[in-house]
Amino acid sequence: MINSRTLLSALRVMILLGAIGTLTAQQAPAPQGARGAGGRGGGGAAGAPGARGGAAAGRVPLFFKEEWNNPAGEEHAFTQEGVSNPNLELKLYGPSSKEMLIAGSPTNETNPPHPWTGMCTTPCGLTLRDKTRMADLTGLARIKWVTKMSGFHQVRPLIKLADGTMLVGDFADGTTVDWQEREFSLSGLRWVRMDPERAVTTGAFVATPDLSKVDEIGFIDLMPSSGHGQGGWSDVARFEVYGKPVPRQ
Repeated sequence: MINSRTLLSALRVMILLGAIGTLTAQQAPAPQGARGAGGRGGGGAAGAPGARGGAAAGRVPLFFKEEWNNPAGEEHAFTQEGVSNPNLELKLYGPSSKEMLIAGSPTNETNPPHPWTGMCTTPCGLTLRDKTRMADLTGLARIKWVTKMSGFHQVRPLIKLADGTMLVGDFADGTTVDWQEREFSLSGLRWVRMDPERAVTTGAFVATPDLSKVDEIGFIDLMPSSGHGQGGWSDVARFEVYGKPVPRQ
């Protein structure tokens, strides 16, 4: 029969072993990937997009910004003089693109300066070309624009690659209610070749266009317009492009 002294000694040994096991578990390193899980720092590895505890993924810089130049506020032919950024060159595309006008006034927030496609009787668009740099539009590159439409018209991103290929993206935007600011990523867009003379899309989607060196960036309305008054046309006010600069060779 076990006496009380023997039982008490055994109990002390069990308590001591349990304490040692608890201390060892607290000092052991956490498994790979488990540190911070469930805490404020959990949710992903440091530096990964959306990770609460790590640095956010780097945003690409502003490549250029254009707010257009129309100091007198009068409607007239849209030419290089309508571009306010001295580093940018204007390129027009489409058989009737020279009929594009600049309208709006810098002192009128309800009608800011903007190119207007209303007099284009064919599809027409424009691009801006930086004089000293191309743009790398891969990764988190994006476009921000302020637009207003009439009828069923919409604008789409238009780019010219370093090899001269012109592409139209499958993102279309525009509202008839009021000026609308919209920012969208170029990642995931599909692109179709464009004939620069006729300003119409040709062929199938381009599988893997190289957006690491883009020569010109702009927008296009693929529908003929109806002239003054309500009917069908496009306005694009402020236009911003975010991408990595690439020096021209």
